[in-house]
Formats: sequence, structure tokens, C-alpha cells
Amino acid sequence: MHHNPRFLALVDGIRSGITETDVHQIKRWQDEGRTFHLIDVREESEWAKGHLPGARYLGRGVIERDIETQFPDLETELYLYCGGGFRSILAADNLQQMGYRKVISVDGGFRGWCDAGYPVES
Repeated sequence: MHHNPRFLALVDGIRSGITETDVHQIKRWQDEGRTFHLIDVREESEWAKGHLPGARYLGRGVIERDIETQFPDLETELYLYCGGGFRSILAADNLQQMGYRKVISVDGGFRGWCDAGYPVES
């Protein structure tokens, strides 16, 4: 996907303040049976077409509004993913501004997951 320069500049300016992991680490943890909170921040239409196994949906349009209801503890580890790893950085930044201290963006996102041949839920 082609992204506009100002969008990329915005994400790049935020990236250094965000912890990231990748889809391969998420898959390893799933295979090990590790329990963690995986949040899909894509659009609802993207979610409906498929998502990572075990993920919960909290799209970018509602995550800031609804996160505290679902995860009131600011120490909760939250792993956010989107289509490729850009929107999840923006969402992670907002959650950090809200006081969440363990927010991680999943680099590669849904596309990286699919490109690796990992299973998808629908």
C-alpha cells in the first residue's frame, strides 16, 4: 500500500516513543500458549474479512473511548495491530498519552501475518 508523505512523517515522528514487536513473535507466543491481549485497530470492515486468532476488535475510531472499560488497569500489556503497522503506532501513542504504560505495536500487522502464511480467523 502506498502511504502519503505527511502520514509517514507523522508515524515516523512517533515511532521512536513506541515499543514494537513483530508478527513472528506474536505467533511464537500463541504457539507457546502465552496469554496476552491482542487488539485489532483496523476498520470494522477489515476485521470482518479476517483477523489474527485470539484478537479483539477495538478500531481506531473507538479505542480511546472504549479502552478503559475493557482494560482499566494501566499496566495491562496491550499488543495493537493494524494492516501494516502504521495505524497501530498512532493508536499506541494515544493510549500512552492516556496513561497506559505497556502498549506495543505489532510491526507488519495483518499483511505481515498473512504474508507469513499464519492462520486467520473470520
